[in-house]
Amino acid sequence: MTSSASVVILDYGSGNLRSAERALRRTGAAVDVTSDPRVALEADGLVVPGVGAFAACMEGLLSVGGDRLIGKRLAGGRPVLGICVGMQILFERGVEHDVEARGVGEWPGTVDRLDAEVLPHMGWNTVAAPEDSQLFAGLDADTRFYFVHSYAVRRWELESELPGAQPKVTTAHHGEEFVAAVENGPLWATQFHPEKSGDAGAHILRNWVQTL
Repeated sequence: MTSSASVVILDYGSGNLRSAERALRRTGAAVDVTSDPRVALEADGLVVPGVGAFAACMEGLLSVGGDRLIGKRLAGGRPVLGICVGMQILFERGVEHDVEARGVGEWPGTVDRLDAEVLPHMGWNTVAAPEDSQLFAGLDADTRFYFVHSYAVRRWELESELPGAQPKVTTAHHGEEFVAAVENGPLWATQFHPEKSGDAGAHILRNWVQTL
C-alpha cells in the first residue's frame, strides 16, 4: 500500500522510536523521527510514543514543548496518534507508586494501577471496539494486539452532549475493564503497541495513515 502522507514520530526521549518508524514505513508514509517543533507541526500526522513511567514521559514531553505542540495540532484539526504511555499522558493525571503527575489534559481521567492478579499485563489480548470504529475497521473481533503495561485508564469520563461528537472508546480486559483505544476527532490513541502487534498492528497503522 502506498501513501503520500508525511508522519513525524516525536522524539522526546521515550518510546520505541525505531520500531515505530519501521512499522509506519510499511504503510508507505514518509516518516521522520524528530523533536523539531516546526517539522512536527507541519507533518500530516504526529505520533507520540511512550514507554516507562507516566511522570518521566511527561517530563520528557514538556522538555521539547510537546504539550503545546499537541495542542496546536489539535486546534487546527491535525491528527495526533498516542501509543502506550503516549496515550496515557493525554489524560489529566497519572498516579504511580502514590506519586501523582499531571498529564497533557486533552481528556479527563486518571491513569492508575490495574486491579489484576498478574501485572504487568504483558502479551496478546483482544479488544472490544465500537462497530463504527475507523481505527479497527476491517479487523475481526477476535484479533489480538500486544500489550505491556501495569497502569491504564480504568474508566472513561468524557461524555459529549453533541450529536455525532461522541468519542469512540475501545476497551480490553485484564483483571478489569480498561480503555484500550480512543478515537476523538483528530486525536486517536492506543494502549497497546501497534508496532509490536504484527499484521494486526500494521493494519491499525494503515487505517490511521489513510485518514491523514
